[in-house]
Amino acid sequence: MLNYKFWILLLSVFMLTIGCNTHDDPENRGVNFQDVVIPEKAYGIVIDSLVLTEYVVQKNEFLADILLRHGINYNQIDYIARRTQDTFDVRKIIAGNSYSVIKTKDSLPQTLYFAYEISASKYVLYNFNDSVEVSRGRKSIISKTDTITGVIESSLWNAIVAQQADPNLANELSEIYAWTGDFFGLRKGDSFKIIYNKQFVEDKYVSLGRVDATLFFHGGDSLYAFYFQQNGKGDYFDENGNSLQRTFLKAPLRYNRISSRFSNSRLHPVLKIRRPHHGVDYAAASGTPVYTVGDGTVIKKGYQKRGGGNYIKIKHNGTYSTTYMHLKGFAKGIKVGDHVRQGDLIGYVGSTGLSTGPHLDFRFYKNGKPVDPLKVESPPSLPIDTSYQNAFDSVVEHYKTRL
Repeated sequence: MLNYKFWILLLSVFMLTIGCNTHDDPENRGVNFQDVVIPEKAYGIVIDSLVLTEYVVQKNEFLADILLRHGINYNQIDYIARRTQDTFDVRKIIAGNSYSVIKTKDSLPQTLYFAYEISASKYVLYNFNDSVEVSRGRKSIISKTDTITGVIESSLWNAIVAQQADPNLANELSEIYAWTGDFFGLRKGDSFKIIYNKQFVEDKYVSLGRVDATLFFHGGDSLYAFYFQQNGKGDYFDENGNSLQRTFLKAPLRYNRISSRFSNSRLHPVLKIRRPHHGVDYAAASGTPVYTVGDGTVIKKGYQKRGGGNYIKIKHNGTYSTTYMHLKGFAKGIKVGDHVRQGDLIGYVGSTGLSTGPHLDFRFYKNGKPVDPLKVESPPSLPIDTSYQNAFDSVVEHYKTRL
């Protein structure tokens, strides 16, 4: 009985102590955490007391048309066109892109902000509160990991689409295994498993992220690929730390077909005479991106009226150089002397110079002499450095159990 009373007394003192501490804490006085309201924001603006409406830019619609429709006067529009080009050139507004207009909730609503979405994550914001202010912003990109498994029945693209995944994964897988598997001759029954990242903006899927690891069963072989960074550069390696990439890409673009091969005597499609064609012609749509096949330095950039049209030449090392011809145009800002890395954008497929249609004339030189690009034996990139071996082994162990 005595013990029972003792424990009752002790519990009462304990509860009283808690009650006093809570009551005496000035941080807790009068606060009901259920009443705390998180303000709603868009483009960094609190919009609780405002009205945000979303639209899409229509064909042949200009920024001036949109702003006039929402009560922005000509003087403000003229100021935007003349004084804010360094932030955003209004001529680059694209049909199909989204924009938002933020207005007051008054009976006669006034436009306070206009936000044009340059891409899924980038936007330009026009503030009309007092004077006109223009700024660029970026929405947060959230990356989420996903895993898919598939079996090829007809093509890699169809197998990935069948899993309701982004079909661009087919391009990624083809590039990862470009030097270890013939992705233009896949067999029915080949299978794969991919661990990759998907990128979201405001819970909406916007793009494919990095592939972290894959396992591809092709022709009876098990082909692993693990993404790993060493010395500041990311690459794909097999389970033993050997690089799956090579010094040079197999091709400088994603092409439809090869329209003309390396030859010492080809009938020229324009001149109608036979002469050497020391390159490979890749047929592709006008505007298709062209990438450098390897690290190097731009040594020539120009135009040949009676030849290759817009062209660019890159020196990769003391042995190899490459030339890209008939380009529609060059990558923005690229110039002679620039250092480029494998896979960098350098131009776009076109039909400039002596050409009958859009294609890329790609030329490969070894010690200054032209060689067939399709027969170049590209040396592999560097394997895992010994100083990174333990870290790489941990990555392999982590992903191999999930593949």
